[in-house]
Amino acid sequence: MTSSIAPRAAMARRPPPSFLLALALLCPVAAQAQAPTTGLYWAATLHAWVAAMLALMATVVGLVSGLHPRERPASFLVGMMLSWVVLRAAAAPSAAGLRPLLMTLLVLCGVQYLLRQMNWKRGWIDHALLIQCLVVPASLLWTGGQVGILGTVWHAVLSLELVAAMGWALWLRRPQVGADEAQPRDFGLMAVLLLPTMAALVAEMLLAATSESLWWTASPWLGLMLPLLMLALGLQLVSSVAHARVDAEKRIAAIEQRTAERIAEVERSHGQLAEQKLEQVTERERKRIAADLHDDLGAKLLTIVHTSESDRISTLAREALEEMRLSVRGLTGKPVHLIDALGDWRAEVVSRLGQANILAEWKSPAEDVEHTLQARSYVQTTRILRESVSNIIKHSGATHATISSAVQQGDFILTIQDNGQGIPSELDGRLDRGHGMASMKSRAKQMHGQCLVESGPGWGTVIRLTIPL
Repeated sequence: MTSSIAPRAAMARRPPPSFLLALALLCPVAAQAQAPTTGLYWAATLHAWVAAMLALMATVVGLVSGLHPRERPASFLVGMMLSWVVLRAAAAPSAAGLRPLLMTLLVLCGVQYLLRQMNWKRGWIDHALLIQCLVVPASLLWTGGQVGILGTVWHAVLSLELVAAMGWALWLRRPQVGADEAQPRDFGLMAVLLLPTMAALVAEMLLAATSESLWWTASPWLGLMLPLLMLALGLQLVSSVAHARVDAEKRIAAIEQRTAERIAEVERSHGQLAEQKLEQVTERERKRIAADLHDDLGAKLLTIVHTSESDRISTLAREALEEMRLSVRGLTGKPVHLIDALGDWRAEVVSRLGQANILAEWKSPAEDVEHTLQARSYVQTTRILRESVSNIIKHSGATHATISSAVQQGDFILTIQDNGQGIPSELDGRLDRGHGMASMKSRAKQMHGQCLVESGPGWGTVIRLTIPL
């Protein structure tokens, strides 16, 4: 797991740059490492760089694991990184006795991190790793501190344990049948990270057992795979936390949007309920007023009609009674069939115009109509029609009047035309000021319709009422 130490003379010919002085604080022996060849020198330099980066990454991962409870297993990755950094710093021959113990701590942290990341935890493994941390130094003390063959054996055993943990983690991460697309992608990334490191550890053990010269040359380069793996695992952890943060922000934004939509929906529902409640209260009040008018005022007017000795008073009472009944009909809010309304209007118009010696011509729609009018529309139309007939009788001097009705494109059209003298010229341009025209137009506007008046001296007046059905 460690590289050879270069001669001091080679390092003297190559003064380390200023940034290596900081690395020397973490790895004092590694900063002075010298290799007999240029390749080993660069390997030692890379080891120093990687050690510094691992120390920095350990700090970042430690902060992440401390701030996020779900990332507590990352503390084992921190221990793994720091164990390798100290192991790198203990490359001097005088510290050879510490290397097996440091390697034991590295393996303990590595195995725990890999298995916990897979959500695979066994108590006997935890106990075995802790016992191993006691057995390894005890066995070295039993040999009198001489590492020798026993240290090599322990190094091989610990490396095999780490390789086995990596292989088992890969097996646990394998894609399951029917899994989503993310599982094969995660497995591929994990295989790219773990397989080269496993191969490097196995190759290092085989070289140490077969050829010491080859191991001396290749070991520094093979030993870079494990720290590079730890760096990659640290970057993967930081990246996953960052992605989790972004996903959490997206979920929060989605929740806020759904909450806003729900609030808007509740407000709309509340508004609709309030409108329905107001409409119900209004409807009840209308019915109460209608009942009072019918029972009280209607009875008194009817008494006047039958008991008055004056024909004029009786006529006015009868007209007031009809107007009261019309108002009550509008207050009750019951829709009126258009065919029934046309029948009522025809009977009233023909009767009033006939009493005034005006010939009335009524033209009903060419086809049967099945539409209905709202109660308020019926009342307002009746009053417009009465006002128009009153104008014909009182002001026009006409001898003939034509009233026609039609239904076109969802609108009801009522036309009243007479052959009278028309509206006087002094009211030209001011039709709304005479003969109740303003009142008729206002009533039409309340029904979301319109009332148009066309008149001229000598050719009569045409009133066209259009209201939506």
